[in-house]
Amino acid sequence: MSNINVEEIFGENVFTVGKMRERLPKKVFANLMNVMNKGGELSSSDADVIAKAMKDWAVEKGATHYTHWFQPLTGITAEKHDAFVTHPDADGKMIMEFSGKELIKGEPDASSFPSGGLRATFEARGYTAWDCTSPAFVKEDAAGAILCIPTAFCSYKGEALDKKTPLLRSMEAVSQQALRIVRLFGNTEATKVTASVGPEQEYFIVDREKYLERKDLIYTGRTLFGAPAPKGQELEDHYFGSIKERIGAYMKDINIELWKLGVTAKTQHNEVAPAQHELAPIYETANVAVDHNQLVMDVMKKVATRHGLACLLHEKPFAGVNGSGKHDNWSIVTDNGVNLIDPGDTPNENLQFLLVLACIMKAVDTHADLLRQSASDVGNDHRLGANEAPPAIISMFLGDQLEDVVNQIIETGTATHSIEGGKLLTGVSTLPDFAKDATDRNRTSPFAFTGNKFEFRMVGSSDSIASPNTVLNAIVAEAFCEAADILEKSDDFDKDVHELIKKYMTEHKRIVFNGNGYSDEWVAEAERRGLPNIKSMVDAASALTTDKAVTLFEKFGIFTKAELESREEITYETYTKYINIEALTMISMASKQILPAVISYTTELANSIASVEAVGCDASVQKERLEKVTVELKAMNAALEKLKADQADGEKECPKCTAVYYHDTIMADMAALRAPADKLEMLVDKDFWPIPTYGDLLFEV
Repeated sequence: MSNINVEEIFGENVFTVGKMRERLPKKVFANLMNVMNKGGELSSSDADVIAKAMKDWAVEKGATHYTHWFQPLTGITAEKHDAFVTHPDADGKMIMEFSGKELIKGEPDASSFPSGGLRATFEARGYTAWDCTSPAFVKEDAAGAILCIPTAFCSYKGEALDKKTPLLRSMEAVSQQALRIVRLFGNTEATKVTASVGPEQEYFIVDREKYLERKDLIYTGRTLFGAPAPKGQELEDHYFGSIKERIGAYMKDINIELWKLGVTAKTQHNEVAPAQHELAPIYETANVAVDHNQLVMDVMKKVATRHGLACLLHEKPFAGVNGSGKHDNWSIVTDNGVNLIDPGDTPNENLQFLLVLACIMKAVDTHADLLRQSASDVGNDHRLGANEAPPAIISMFLGDQLEDVVNQIIETGTATHSIEGGKLLTGVSTLPDFAKDATDRNRTSPFAFTGNKFEFRMVGSSDSIASPNTVLNAIVAEAFCEAADILEKSDDFDKDVHELIKKYMTEHKRIVFNGNGYSDEWVAEAERRGLPNIKSMVDAASALTTDKAVTLFEKFGIFTKAELESREEITYETYTKYINIEALTMISMASKQILPAVISYTTELANSIASVEAVGCDASVQKERLEKVTVELKAMNAALEKLKADQADGEKECPKCTAVYYHDTIMADMAALRAPADKLEMLVDKDFWPIPTYGDLLFEV
């Protein structure tokens, strides 16, 4: 096995700040750094110099084409490749050029991406704009080496048609408002506050040959039929278990590919469910983390194919075992190194932290519906609320130490002490006794404090992390703004900041819950507290266009009302399209694969009964099996006919009405079709069953 020098390969396919410093004139480099750090526009002459340097570097890496790499409202990335070549010169020699104009602006078709009514079909013009704060990179695959330039994507009229533009707007909003907070506490050195994100990525790996035999996995990403395997995750032996060699080789190649692209892939391990795994990076600036997570998902799928595997990013590819999430670890840090969510050793004395915490409590409580919506996608409906993921109810876990501090402040207006972590005593003389954290962790909490950050655990494994972080930045910016508006006018800051912290904590204590989020008791308690319990993507969509949401986003220029309305409509349309594809896939598999296979089995069974009885032997066992199969066969056929009829009647008078119909009626029909099919899988001879089973998929990798 060849050794890998991570230091040598890391970032080799990225046009990093270091490479720009080497290749750009000092003045041009300084101007670019100023735009990256403080905003503004590059001159056309500077853009031309940067474009040439970027092109020369990419060509040295073997690139022949470039693309503006953007993130439309499909939730994945998009790219259109253009060659560097221009017209040949007088001698017929091809010239390779790349201008500043081509670097800064692109013009893809804007009519064929989701727009939610912002664009008519005939209105085709759209623009991509270079995000200079996210580094360009060269992507190597069968298409060759392509220079990828991360960009925002907007319409001819300036509406955001992507995930990145609102995220960048929200990052500026939270930076501006957080600076007002740190100024109140005497920090005059910070010039910027950055949202920092570390997304954990869970995924399943199955054998590709078996994957290709499952039309449901190919078309929908999840198994629409499938009885449980004899063994699941009940022994808890897969979690953190020894990594199989085939999977280890796959993980090794993922790491190499990601390190070349500058992605700080750090942690890898087996997850709870069989065939489930996780990759986690180091924290990065929010927009870079979003870009890198898209690369992670893309690389995972491509590398899997090379290894004869298939990577499943769906939130719930298998019923009965844990699904996959993407825990979004979020914090905000000043450019002079202060993490605003770090409580320090004595959080009760850290007044700035306590104000920040109070503001976050206020933000999460006020906009719980928006946070829930930001983690909504079709697959996540199967995961949220199950005994594996946070419930659909938004709450905050603070841990014993911080909850005790909050309670002291609510009761007396100040906190005089904080709980110490103490020492962990192992009871073994050769093992170290070490200081432990002041609080435990809580895997059932949707929004958990984990030491110096918050972990938003609701995000789905296949979803972009752009929307959750846009919402987090926006709601916290609003809370900071309101607090700063009050405290900047204060004549007695110490008195007023204590009073404001107590006020916010008292008014929003209901959002704090340290207990078991999986329990039925919590559902009842949350209802008593008045916390929303939004159970589906369809139910969550309207949170985008409430008066408070529109006020929030328009105040900071993150979304216009029209942009929010478009995203609500896209949500309904997306849900309907996904479920319709699932329904059609079930109809196809049931009609063309499962029912014919079962009929063949019953025919052979009937022939067997006749043969046994013809020689005077007892065929009662065969008859009993045939009767059981026939009952489920009839039930499955009836369920199939109902699904076909209801699916044909799916188009309703408005996008929301159609989505509700698919959620309430088609999903119920699909469950009714699956139930007898899964029973038949347990009754029919395996030689007749037409598709790989859960046991085949989960344990034969």
